[in-house]
Amino acid sequence: MVYVTRGLVDVLLDLASDADPEPVTTGLSVTPAGDLRGAGGIPPETPVFTDFFLPDVGKSVTAVFGVDLSTPNRQTQGRFVSHPVGELEVTQRDDLAQIVFVAVPPWSTDGDAFAAFDRLGERQPLEIIDAEPPTESLSEDGF
Repeated sequence: MVYVTRGLVDVLLDLASDADPEPVTTGLSVTPAGDLRGAGGIPPETPVFTDFFLPDVGKSVTAVFGVDLSTPNRQTQGRFVSHPVGELEVTQRDDLAQIVFVAVPPWSTDGDAFAAFDRLGERQPLEIIDAEPPTESLSEDGF
């Protein structure tokens, strides 16, 4: 079972809708269910997809200096890709990860428009949960 928060799904679908007709791809990270508010019933060590990294970060710097400032794949446990004119499946053109979330129009959580796949392209059971990650701020980190 793959778990993802409703808030993350809503943001990802908004990103895909705003970028349409262009595709979007971005890294996703997890938080243990025990650290979430409202994730009762899920074992505390279970990873839940909660956060995304802004797509296209550092693209202009990469183009000018040849330095990629985007989040390295090893720091993310999943990817989100949108297929504005495609099928609800993982393709050879997609950036792969352990779990790949794919969305197609009409950009909804309908089973025919949003799904999770493993890196081999096999559809995985998905549960969208109404839980929230812990609140973070820069001031807590001493910045």
